[in-house]
Amino acid sequence: MIVVAIIGILAALAIPRFMAASTKSKQSEAKQLLKQIYMMEQVYRQENDAYWGNGISATRNDQDAFSRIGVQIPASARYIYSIVAGANTFTCTANVPSPGLDDDATPDTWTINEAGTLVCTSDDSEN
Repeated sequence: MIVVAIIGILAALAIPRFMAASTKSKQSEAKQLLKQIYMMEQVYRQENDAYWGNGISATRNDQDAFSRIGVQIPASARYIYSIVAGANTFTCTANVPSPGLDDDATPDTWTINEAGTLVCTSDDSEN
């Protein structure tokens, strides 16, 4: 009986940590794609004197939406990517639609801008 109690306590401590680690690993998709979009936006601006993609949005069902700058959204994408761009600024946002990364109501939202600043504005792994 003591062994079962010890296993129960260990499981109660380990499962929440595992779930948080799993959610953090899923966030790497957004980080990597946003950094790739940032790099390709810089290349596009060097050639065209303005950032590309004002009002563009992409999901796994629209993999080629960012193809103009050489970025392809994978078929397994969890996030919806959208961009607001002008001549001198851009902001690209990655959002997870409901139910989030770990099946709760908290959204997961990441943004990157023309300065390369990557920010998590709503973190699903902290719940």
